[in-house]
Formats: sequence, C-alpha cells, structure tokens
Amino acid sequence: MASISKRGNVWQVLIFKQGVRTSKSFPTKTAAQLWASQIEAEIVAGKQGTAPPNKTFSDLLDKYATEVSPTKAGHRWEEVRIKLIQRDSLATIKLADLSQPHFSDWRDRRLKVVSAASVRREWVLLSAVCTIAHNEWRWLSHHPMKGVKLPQAAPPRDRIPTNDEIDRLKIALGYTEHPAKSVGHRVACAMLFAIETGMRAGEICNLRFEDINFDVSVAKVRTGKTAAARRDVALSPEALRLLNQIGEDMFRLTATQIDSNFRKAKKTAGIDDLHFHDTRALALTRLSKKLDILSLARMVGHRDLKMLQIYFRETAADIAKRLD
Repeated sequence: MASISKRGNVWQVLIFKQGVRTSKSFPTKTAAQLWASQIEAEIVAGKQGTAPPNKTFSDLLDKYATEVSPTKAGHRWEEVRIKLIQRDSLATIKLADLSQPHFSDWRDRRLKVVSAASVRREWVLLSAVCTIAHNEWRWLSHHPMKGVKLPQAAPPRDRIPTNDEIDRLKIALGYTEHPAKSVGHRVACAMLFAIETGMRAGEICNLRFEDINFDVSVAKVRTGKTAAARRDVALSPEALRLLNQIGEDMFRLTATQIDSNFRKAKKTAGIDDLHFHDTRALALTRLSKKLDILSLARMVGHRDLKMLQIYFRETAADIAKRLD
C-alpha cells in the first residue's frame, strides 16, 4: 500500500511495492491518491522497472560491464568506454529520472571533444545498455534514447598510404628482411601483412601459428564481433613470406603496441593524417583489382557490399576491354 501524508502545503506519496521504491508530492490528496493507484497498477502489470530508485545510470553501466560485456569479443573496448562514460555527469542521473534530454546533452558534450564517428560508436553501446535494461532487467520503464537524434556520420575516410610513405615507415620502424626480433620490426611486419591481407590490427595480434594452413595458403581468423569477421583469409606469396620471417611465435604484439609504435614511426617519417587502419583501405583497393566483390567481402569480413563498391573504380572503358 502507498503511504500518503501531508507535509506542509503538499501531500507526499511514498510507494514501496515489489522492489520498486518511489515518491512524489501533490497539491491535493485526491491527486496523490490517483497517482498512487496508477503507479501501483503499473508495477503489478510489469510496466515499471524493478530497480530501486537510488540506482544511477553508473550502477546500470556496472551491471552491464559485469554481466554482458565479458560475453563479447570487443569486451575490452566496452570496458574502457564504460569507465569513460562513468566520469560524465550522465552517470550520476538516477534511473527513475533518466530521459531523452540527458542523452542529448551527453551527445553535445562529447561532440565538442571527439569526432561524430566516436560518438556514434559510444551511442551504440549506450543504446545496447538501455535496451537490455528495459527489455530484460526491467530497470527502465522506457528506452530513454528513443527519439534522440544520432550525430550525422562523417564522409567515408579515403586516406591510403603511398608507396613512398610505406618505405619511410619501414625505415622508421627498423624493418629488414631478416628475422623480426624488435617490437618495431614486428610492427613493420604487421603493417605489411595488413596491406597484403586486409586484416585488422586486433586480428593480426590474435593470430596464432596453428591458425595458418601453409598447404593451402589460408589464415583462419577466429575472433571478431560478427560472424563475417570470423573467416578464412587467403594469403598471398608476400603474406606467406612475412609469416616465415616472423616465425612460429607470430607477431607477439598487442593493439596498443601497434598503435604507439605506428604513431612514433609516423612522426619520425614526417607523415600526417595516417592511421594503421588505413592499410586495410589500401589492401581493399589492391584486392579489388583481383577479386570480385563477393570474394572480397568474404576475405576481409565485410557485410556491407555497398561500402565495398567504392574500391571498385573501373571505368566503362576498363570494363569494355574485358568484354573483348
């Protein structure tokens, strides 16, 4: 039963039912009774969440990080993002008060310090948290992000390293054709391997010797966020040479090591606006001249054929030559 009492000039309602605790004040007793009856009916009908009202969005993020993130291939990224979001004022909002304006404000704050692409990635995480909290855990009575405008996607990045830049990076990383021993040397091998295969940095780091079938020139990618990402990758003669160069211990790198060493090498080589991931764009550009779009999609683990079409830059004249 709800507790209704007069406090000064207002009537205060206290409800504690089926794990839900909430309160509200009204100018009249009749209004208080009507609200209490409605809320209790919604609780019984399951329309209200069951999280205590003192729970904050930070508490919800903790629950998600503990129970859901560990089941995902990208759990490390989610854990880092969650800790970052928990430093924002959004994390202090009580779940009972959480609404669209809170996420609009969060979006606008983030856009001042990171790119729209970064905000969109974090947005997907926050939406997943709210969805499971609403649909399964009943911690939210509604999805508070519905109706909030997602930041507009930036134009696709089309930066690819030139042959000259690749040579300068190889020098900066200390690359030789001898067995790779130093971290910088292995990062250079990883860069060249990425250009040959289109594999991502994380996929290269996770590659093990038993994942390579030298008889048929295929590497098996066992980890990935999607089924398409878990795939077999055809290996060119140059890719096989690089694998033989690094030996059975493989690349022995982390994504952090690749990122930090690649950044240092860029600075040493005097190269601006280039990311390690741009090697994938170069690989796709080169492979598109040898593979049809479906074969390319299977090799690089890409589900969106429309996005791959930008790498097929043949003119009508080029196609006509192949029709002879």
